[in-house]
Amino acid sequence: MVDQKNKTATQDQKNELVFTKKNYQLLLISIGIVVLGFILMMGADGDIYDTRRTLIAPVVVLAGFSFGVYAVLKK
Repeated sequence: MVDQKNKTATQDQKNELVFTKKNYQLLLISIGIVVLGFILMMGADGDIYDTRRTLIAPVVVLAGFSFGVYAVLKK
């Protein structure tokens, strides 16, 4: 009888996901922000030392990574 209770308790813990649906949504949003930052860093024409490439895009990428950390740690 006790063995059955322990088995069901361990099975319930194995079936439990680490992240919720909200965490996965936030992670996808953070990946999108990072991709947007890299797209801003690209560019076919213009000066390589443009403000968009040297200032705005890295800040957007760092914001995306920060948002990803938040998404992982959110409960």
